[in-house]
Amino acid sequence: MPTALVTGASAGLGRALAAALVRREWTVIGTGRDAAALESAAREIGFTAVPGDVTDPAHRAALARSEFDLLVNNASSLGVSPLPPLARYPLAELEDVYRVNVFAPLALTQLLLPALTAARGVVIDVSSDAAVEAYEGWGGYGSAKAALDQVTAVLGVEHPDLSVYAVDPGDLRTAMHQRAFPGEDISDRPLPETAVPAFLRLLDERPPSGRYRAADLLSIHAPATTLNGGAARPEFS
Repeated sequence: MPTALVTGASAGLGRALAAALVRREWTVIGTGRDAAALESAAREIGFTAVPGDVTDPAHRAALARSEFDLLVNNASSLGVSPLPPLARYPLAELEDVYRVNVFAPLALTQLLLPALTAARGVVIDVSSDAAVEAYEGWGGYGSAKAALDQVTAVLGVEHPDLSVYAVDPGDLRTAMHQRAFPGEDISDRPLPETAVPAFLRLLDERPPSGRYRAADLLSIHAPATTLNGGAARPEFS
């Protein structure tokens, strides 16, 4: 039975991905900072909860005691809300965004690389359209996701025995998205579950390592091997 580690598994896309993998009879370990929410999700879905902060080296080391076939780096930080322009972005807050969105995923990947490579496994880093398009107010989060995209791309080149993907899941109805638009009604955004089949397609078809949009992967007529590239419309995750 394959084993997956999903970060940020207590809610949103991470929870939806964990549920889909459990339904496929994967062994899933989920982690997240909100212990109560994580343990509630684990009881409902059927995965193993290991609460903690992925920016904490001790927590990452504890996670790395298990061996995995799949790592999903989903945990993310939006940063300051409402979203400030870069000219006024508090640098201490920006450092935290990079710690969560770039350094922690890379550090966790480094720890798990030997087992993942032996298993010819998969690394999925959750990206965003803000990584490839310039949107006012999104300089902090978007630049961190752009850095994560480059980390993902280079890891894919350096580790050809792995499948390494950056995935833009699209504009989803999540708590983080709501924080990006405080006071606005985001009920018209799709639920996170709608993006899950795109991730499953990557696992099933194993196209070349690279950056993919969920919207493209969900197009049943498009071969996954042609879908590497950027995004064409504003989508935030």
